[in-house]
Amino acid sequence: MAGETLSLRLKTKTGQRVVSHLTPESTVDDLKMIAAEHAHIPSSALRLLAGFPPKPVDVTDGSKSLRSLNIRHGDTVIVEEESRIGPPPVTLKEGYNDSVLREIQSQYLSGGGILTRQVVPANNSCLFTAFNLAMNSGQLNLASARPTRELIARIVASDPVKYNDAFLGKTNAEYCSWIRDSESWGGAIEVSILSMHYKLEIDVVDTQAVRINRFGEDQHYAERVLLIYDGIHYDCLMLEPADPSLRCITKFPTSDSNILSQAMELAEEAKSSRQYTDVKNLSLKCLVCGKGLARPTDAETHAKETGHINFGEM
Repeated sequence: MAGETLSLRLKTKTGQRVVSHLTPESTVDDLKMIAAEHAHIPSSALRLLAGFPPKPVDVTDGSKSLRSLNIRHGDTVIVEEESRIGPPPVTLKEGYNDSVLREIQSQYLSGGGILTRQVVPANNSCLFTAFNLAMNSGQLNLASARPTRELIARIVASDPVKYNDAFLGKTNAEYCSWIRDSESWGGAIEVSILSMHYKLEIDVVDTQAVRINRFGEDQHYAERVLLIYDGIHYDCLMLEPADPSLRCITKFPTSDSNILSQAMELAEEAKSSRQYTDVKNLSLKCLVCGKGLARPTDAETHAKETGHINFGEM
């Protein structure tokens, strides 16, 4: 497609940078030159990793196009020195207690991991699917949405004084019936209930407002999970280690502020590339197929019908 560009996120030992002037036909040498400049590493000593989990990019033929290597718009490219010797692999095993798991998480966080979006289907239950993915170490289970809806309904029904008409925007009974409906979309009320029930902070990264809404922050819970929201769709954020032999992390100690800094970088990147859905001031286009969408309901319908969840303003 003429004029097609790639926006790539380069992860280096000094931080993350967004590169927006490459195209699918740019070469490996083009990418290496930019990566070497940002990472302050000689191009001959570069090691590039991309994909999920991150795998080495073949840079031996500098004339190859990025398209031929399946490097796509929005991808993260990890830049390392070829001679870098990393820490020995750490593998999570069954039976570890919490203190050992926290130590392993600490090793991940200090080992150059990168925070990435784990996309879940656009099936009206993306909030519940993304949350359960975060709670289960990145394991996707589409069947988890229904019991999560039922859990929320039971909690609300058990306390009609707290969950009253003013809080819910409808009667307690109407809300319980509504949230059990697989067509109903979750939002802030449901996130707050899940945070309270599971006793953990749920941080929602809003890519339109470029802010993090921290549910349960005032309760000083020990752990947090991260979701990312673009105005219509929720996904999970997970930390991918540079070493593909390590498992991804989806729960983080609330004492770690670095992970929130990475989350804000993701929000700023999405905002700058207009990868969000302003449901109050559309016009939109689908960034997957290019279809124009004139109203909020059009974007919602398109997401439900096609599974396309990346929208930008026209």
